[in-house]
Amino acid sequence: MDQFEKLNEEKVFKDPVHRYIHVHDRLIWELIGTPEFQRLRRIRQLGTTFLTFHGAEHSRFGHSLGVYEIARRVIDIFKSRGDWDDSETILSLCAALLHDVGHGPFSHSFEKVFGTNHEQFTQNIILGDTEIHRVLAQVSDDFPKKVADVIGKTYENRLVISLISSQIDADRMDYLLRDAYYTGVSYGHFDMERIWRVMRPHGDQIVFKLSGMHAVEDYIMSRYQMYWQVYFHPVTRSAEVILTQILHRAKRLYNEGFHFKNVPLQLVSLFEGKMKLQDYLRLDESVIMYYFQVWQDEQDEILRDLCSRFMNRRLFKYVQLSKDQLYVDEELSQAFREAGIDPDYYLEVDSSSDCPYDFYRPGDEEERRPIQLKMPDGSLHELSQESEVVGAITGKRRTDHKLYYPKDRVLSLPDRSSAKKKIFELLHI
Repeated sequence: MDQFEKLNEEKVFKDPVHRYIHVHDRLIWELIGTPEFQRLRRIRQLGTTFLTFHGAEHSRFGHSLGVYEIARRVIDIFKSRGDWDDSETILSLCAALLHDVGHGPFSHSFEKVFGTNHEQFTQNIILGDTEIHRVLAQVSDDFPKKVADVIGKTYENRLVISLISSQIDADRMDYLLRDAYYTGVSYGHFDMERIWRVMRPHGDQIVFKLSGMHAVEDYIMSRYQMYWQVYFHPVTRSAEVILTQILHRAKRLYNEGFHFKNVPLQLVSLFEGKMKLQDYLRLDESVIMYYFQVWQDEQDEILRDLCSRFMNRRLFKYVQLSKDQLYVDEELSQAFREAGIDPDYYLEVDSSSDCPYDFYRPGDEEERRPIQLKMPDGSLHELSQESEVVGAITGKRRTDHKLYYPKDRVLSLPDRSSAKKKIFELLHI
C-alpha cells in the first residue's frame, strides 16, 4: 500500500469534543477497522470513574480517535507554514491513533494486580501477529517498528515523539477536554485552538510563542484541577481499591485450587502468569464485569461480598492519613481480625500524587522536558521563568493518603463489641 493513498471519499466521525474527526488516508481507515482497535470500544477511558460521575462511560476508542484528530490538525497547521516534513505525517498519525491500543480492562488497577504494562502490550500488538501489524506492514516491512518506536519514545525524530508524548501533547489535550466533557465538570477546559496557533516546531521539540503563554497557563491549571477533582476523586479511588481486591482474591483462590461455580476461563492464563497476546486481546471490561456479576454467587464470602459491593456501588469509606501513616497499623489490623473482617481485603492505604509542572531532569521521562516559550527575538525561555502562575506551582508535588475500609461492616458490629470500640477509637469515628 502507498502510505499516502487517499480514500475515494473522506470518512467523518461525529465527535462531541472536536465536532468532526476526518479520515482521508486509507491506512488510517483500515487501522480503525481492525479487531484490536475496535476492542477499545469496550474499554472505558476512565475506568471506575463512572461510579462517581455517571456520564464517564466514554471509551478509549473515542479518545484514540481524538488524539489522531488533534495530531492531524496540528500537522496541517505546521505544513501550512512550511514547518513540517511531510514524509513523517502518516507515521505520526498512526502513532497518535494507536498510542493506547494496548490498554487492558480497568487498565491501571489491572496492571497493579497482574504486573502487565499497557505500553509494552501496545508495542506487542503493533509488532505481533495481529491485524494492525498486517495493515501497517503494507506500507513497508519496517513501518510497524517505526510506529512502535514513536510510541516507545525511541524514534530518531524526537519532534514526532513530542507530538504525542510531551508536557503539552495531543494525548493530554484530548483526554483533558474529553474527560471534562463526559464527567460534566468545568475544570478541564482550555483554549486548545489558541495553543495550536502558537505551537512552533523548533529543532527536536515543539515550543510556544510568548503571545500564547496565557493559553498554556490555562492548560497547566486545567490539568492540575482535573487530577484532583476527577482522576483522584476519593469515590473513584474507593471503587479502584475494591476492584483491585476482587482481582487479588480471585487470583489467590484460583492458585489455591478453589472450585469456582463459574470458572474464569478467560483469566486462567493471567492467573498462571502465562498470558499470551491473543489471550490479552480477548479481555475487555464486559468480560471482567461478567465475572464480577456471577461471582456474587460464589461460595467464598470475601469474593462474593467484594463483587456485590462493586456491582451495587456499596463502596468503602475512608479516613485521611498524614504523610507519617503510610501503612495499616497492626493494632487496627488485629481489631479487624477480632471483628471477623479480613484486613488483607478490607483495609487499604491508597496514595495519590501529582506534580502539575516540573523541569526536565536528566534521566527523567520524555514527558518532563520543559515547556519552552519562543521570545520575539527567537530565543527560548522555560515557561516558569516567564509565568508567575506556573512558577508558583513548578516542582510542587501534592500527595494525598487515605485509608479505605468498609464502614457499614464496622457499624453493624455489636455495640458492646470490644473490637468495634477499638476500631472506632483507632479510626477516630
